[in-house]
Amino acid sequence: MTEPLLELRGVNKSFGVVHVLHDVDFAVYPGQVTALVGDNGAGKSTLVKVIAGIYGRDNGDFLFDGAPVNVHGPRDVAGLGVEVVYQDLALCDNLDIVQNMFLGRELRHGPVLDEITMETQARETLTSLSVRTVKSVRQPVASLSGGQRQTVAIAKAVLWNSRVVLLDEPTAALGVAQTRQVLDLVRRLADRGLGVVLISHNMNDVFEVADRITALYLGRVAADVHVEEVSHNQVVELITAGRSGDLGLQNTASATI
Repeated sequence: MTEPLLELRGVNKSFGVVHVLHDVDFAVYPGQVTALVGDNGAGKSTLVKVIAGIYGRDNGDFLFDGAPVNVHGPRDVAGLGVEVVYQDLALCDNLDIVQNMFLGRELRHGPVLDEITMETQARETLTSLSVRTVKSVRQPVASLSGGQRQTVAIAKAVLWNSRVVLLDEPTAALGVAQTRQVLDLVRRLADRGLGVVLISHNMNDVFEVADRITALYLGRVAADVHVEEVSHNQVVELITAGRSGDLGLQNTASATI
């Protein structure tokens, strides 16, 4: 198997007396979509924030390209080529697509903004992702549909030569056609060799685009399997009970946060 781009080994995280992540192993492979699934309170958000450098680890290893790395904050993670697209997208409605994609990382030509280069790079990034639903990169974000906003947020992450992209519920609150556009884009990211993490409650989306599934149950990894190895019902059982037949945690009664 290809070596992971990003890997966590034996990661624990507590908030006071509340132990949220228990010896979590998690890997992201190049050219694959890894679905991170779990019920509310399973630890998904905490795990994502540990990967993003927002939360520090109590212990455990953080590896990138097979080598241990020291992560002290989000800037260190971004420097590795890891980008997170959160559910709220963090886009500014009053700015256009170019301004949003370069927000906080604007290019300059001397003392002024290099608008031509930024516009060209934004357009090339959208084109490379086969995005055809955006009429102009100078459209205000306020005028975009939900699916178009999600597309811009993902393109913004890809623009910075990312190698790993984490997508938090990218199809939440989208219609059927918009969901189709976003899922196609997720697949194209993996086909370009990126490691993609899809955090989702939607099992139909997971089984459509994911290559691997990592299921969390009360802060523990219940299973890490190829999508072909499990059924829809098995994944639901892993999410809700921590095991499905012989697959999953051996003693779910002791699994407490």
